[in-house]
Amino acid sequence: MASVPGLENRVPDSERSIPAVETAVPSVETVVRERYREGAERAVPELCCPVQYDPKYLKAIPAEVLERDYGCGDPSAHLREGEVVLDLGSGTGKICFIAAQVVGPRGRVLGVDMTPEMLAVARDNAPRVAETIGFANVEFRRGRIQDLALDLDRFDAALAADPVTDSEGYLRAEERAEALRRESPMIADDCIDVVVSNCVLNLVDSSLKPQLFREIYRVLRRGGRAVISDIVSDEPIPEALQNDPELWSGCISGALTEEGFLTAFEDAGFYGVRVLERQAKPWQTVDGLEFRSLTVEAFKGKEGACWERNQAVIYRGPFKSVLDDDGHQMERGRRYAVCDKTFQIYGREPYREHFDLVEPRVEIPLAEAETFDCSRTAERHPRESKGQDYELTRAGDEACCGPEGCC
Repeated sequence: MASVPGLENRVPDSERSIPAVETAVPSVETVVRERYREGAERAVPELCCPVQYDPKYLKAIPAEVLERDYGCGDPSAHLREGEVVLDLGSGTGKICFIAAQVVGPRGRVLGVDMTPEMLAVARDNAPRVAETIGFANVEFRRGRIQDLALDLDRFDAALAADPVTDSEGYLRAEERAEALRRESPMIADDCIDVVVSNCVLNLVDSSLKPQLFREIYRVLRRGGRAVISDIVSDEPIPEALQNDPELWSGCISGALTEEGFLTAFEDAGFYGVRVLERQAKPWQTVDGLEFRSLTVEAFKGKEGACWERNQAVIYRGPFKSVLDDDGHQMERGRRYAVCDKTFQIYGREPYREHFDLVEPRVEIPLAEAETFDCSRTAERHPRESKGQDYELTRAGDEACCGPEGCC
């Protein structure tokens, strides 16, 4: 019989030896989970840096929670009453319990964490906090913050009903996980007002960080925002430090640079990205690299068509000019044509204190508006807003003199 090219020297299956199984290097997720499992059982001071929280909110939180909290900032300080809040990496629940009091009974707080021991502490103490503050508005779910659609408790139940014993079972498990993400997502699209996190994003493997920021963007409603406190570095992390498991779980190896942290929000589609707080002195210095806490706010809602409604914006200063997230450079004091979407965005945080909004004298209904070309920056002549035939002459309605009289 003719030989098949490439198989002439093939060793029969019966004569093959099974290669030795090498000891697997633990993943970043495994190392982090084990470290924080320990942190749920006892206080581990090196996992956090000092943070000053509003003491009036701490009175309602049991000592067990406070002693096992690990953070580097206070994103709850930037929440408002009535908001729906999602806390990523909620741990024993401290930020969730503070947020519950800030948003009040009309608001709602969801905490997501992957460590069962942390969640056990949070869930055990939730009824105690609710009794103290007079209402229950906090819920905790088990999942990975880079995969907010998969509820791990539900997935465990599915695996218990159909255990994985072979490769076919593994494939069925993957299909079941995808079905859960699609049919019963742990956190649905466009349902959260504010996503907060306190010193957790750096713990996610670098290869999964883009997915993490996309997930934050996905779950936020249009007009929602992220308020994230995390550890960042002033220089890129060398490979030697990235490969140190202890430094990974210690909020060092997975830190983004300050610039990289802000860019990650931009790459995910956020606009209006700004630093709310930056720790002046480094929390730690390792091999000459400085690590400090940064709290960043970023907004969702720039999607959509651009319509021409004869609106204009005027940059107030103090800088001579600014460059916005769409590449439009605007000089102080000049009127610039913008689409209706940009006009509405500039009327809200974080822009409204920096721009004056000029409405057209005669409103153009959105249904009658033409397409606006947002690829260019153009000044808007006042006559475009007032109308070419505007010839009114009148005296002022109010005195514009100062407190010391007119000049």
